[in-house]
Amino acid sequence: MAPTLPQFNPARLRSYVFRIPLFTRIILLLIILFWILEFQTAWDIAQWGALVPLEVNLGTMYRLNTYPLIHLGFLHALLNTVALAPLLERFEADHGTLLTAAMFVGPLSTLPAAAYLLIERGLLRGNTAVMGASVWVFVLLGAEGIKAFRANPYFAIGTSRIPTWTTPLLALVFVTALVPNTSFLGHLCSVGIGYIYGLGYLKILAPPEKILRWIEGKLNLLGRLPHYVSIDQKTYGRYGVLPTTNAPSVDGVNEGSYIGSTERLGP
Repeated sequence: MAPTLPQFNPARLRSYVFRIPLFTRIILLLIILFWILEFQTAWDIAQWGALVPLEVNLGTMYRLNTYPLIHLGFLHALLNTVALAPLLERFEADHGTLLTAAMFVGPLSTLPAAAYLLIERGLLRGNTAVMGASVWVFVLLGAEGIKAFRANPYFAIGTSRIPTWTTPLLALVFVTALVPNTSFLGHLCSVGIGYIYGLGYLKILAPPEKILRWIEGKLNLLGRLPHYVSIDQKTYGRYGVLPTTNAPSVDGVNEGSYIGSTERLGP
């Protein structure tokens, strides 16, 4: 019998959309909102919120948080949204809405931006602006790469065994080669922060679970907010690191005008 292609199932898509957790919904809606705002000419969204090295100062620190929400056109926004949604909703389901919001408004946005600014402005003396939600995509891929490595250190391609932690780097090379005007440096910084997060070294920046639980109880967030994921509903550990397992055998394979150019983060 000839193989059949998988068919589009509206009911399955509707079911998936309905179960997207709260913070993921907010981020996706903000990306759509900023894309819609690009159609008006009174306010240049990209010039206002992109991560432009020479434009970042004490008065424009908001750029460290706005650049992932701004995209260069419909296709850029669409592809980044499709890539981000499953990764972010899984992270929120694993860690809870409050911690996810704290980390993605905080270090998982600002640290990749700081690393990019340090290298682009401090070492390369450039001023390439970046924007796009793929900063979060590659952060999450980096964290997932560490999780996969802990569970299964290698995968096989023919007779070669490749460490699973390298898969985000392979995705980075693939995207850079196939999609024009993407920022290799921006994505590389994101993967690096994702690795650090996956290894648990950023846990000191996460709010204590006791405080999160107190806030949830005091404000009754679970009862008041639809699609909210409580800290006690999370699926896995807080930092995305699976418990260490026995490694397989050697034979088992188990981102107006800018100074400089503008690149986007993501396809």
